[in-house]
Amino acid sequence: MKLLKIFVPIILLALTVYYCSTVPITGRSQLSLIPASEMNSMSFAQYGEFIKTNKLSSNKTDVDVVKRVGVKIQKAVETYFAQKNLSKELEGYAWEFNVVESEEVNAWCMPGGKVVVYTGILPITKDETGLAVVMGHEIAHAIAQHGGERMSQGLLQQLGGVALSVALQDEPETTQNIFMAAYGVGTTVGIMLPFSRTHESEADHLGLIFMAMAGYDPNAAVDFWTRMAANSGGGAPPEWLSTHPSNETRIANIKKLLPEALQYYNKK
Repeated sequence: MKLLKIFVPIILLALTVYYCSTVPITGRSQLSLIPASEMNSMSFAQYGEFIKTNKLSSNKTDVDVVKRVGVKIQKAVETYFAQKNLSKELEGYAWEFNVVESEEVNAWCMPGGKVVVYTGILPITKDETGLAVVMGHEIAHAIAQHGGERMSQGLLQQLGGVALSVALQDEPETTQNIFMAAYGVGTTVGIMLPFSRTHESEADHLGLIFMAMAGYDPNAAVDFWTRMAANSGGGAPPEWLSTHPSNETRIANIKKLLPEALQYYNKK
């Protein structure tokens, strides 16, 4: 029993070191137990179910601008990856951009390029550049494989890092819960929260680069997040208990990243 207690942490540490990948641009190492193809398959199924059960916007103006911004950022991502000889990492992507009727101030992107923007966030984005801030950030989550990283953490913590195929067969309910938790559903205070704040800051970084490469002025990110702060009305939870950086922290970090992002913008 004593030997088991000694070797289990060592085995988990070995898995963590062996199954590592690197996030583009930032260079951060991340745990990656799940092949992108399997992550995309789960994502596409979940996305398809969401689209079936939610009302898509019929406002042509809103739909057109979301698709236009989405395609520009998609091309920026593809260009960046081609320049870095990383195009293979985008294999299996099936980009899609939809607008859903909802008062919720939100947007997201699932693995494989499946993007949803809620109509509730459009008054805060105000214009196409503001929308590019949001979509660049959300697409960056998918590009950085944050969902797969969080799910890998969940598999490692709850099921000992078994293969996803085994987990799906032997523990389907647990695996589904881990998948949902990877997208912030049902997450509780613990190890995932600090990491999620890292993901948010990293998505800000990558998002600024992608929107700049797409031809949008990254300076607009400061104005957008200032409007978001005003919209929250001071009701945000303390930063230590939040999966997002505080508005003040986020804006300060973005200002530090702007010189780098503007290099990509000024090349346009």
